[in-house]
Amino acid sequence: MDTAKLELAAQRYREAEAALDAARTDLRAEAVAAMRQNPKRGDQAEVARITGWTREQIRLLMKAAEQSGASGSTEGPISNA
Repeated sequence: MDTAKLELAAQRYREAEAALDAARTDLRAEAVAAMRQNPKRGDQAEVARITGWTREQIRLLMKAAEQSGASGSTEGPISNA
């Protein structure tokens, strides 16, 4: 059995997953930073529009970021799916 193409596809898949995880982490961090920067009415709706997340997901993200404090972690409410 020739598995070269299967191995290549599996490697590409793993690389794509890693890139997606990194992009998701960056997006969470940027959303939190945007919400914290000079907060004003309508910011949550604007972040929701840009990210495609619900306002509830953004509230949960902000809550998780506040609870993590100085660690800066934004893991949590936004699905990895």
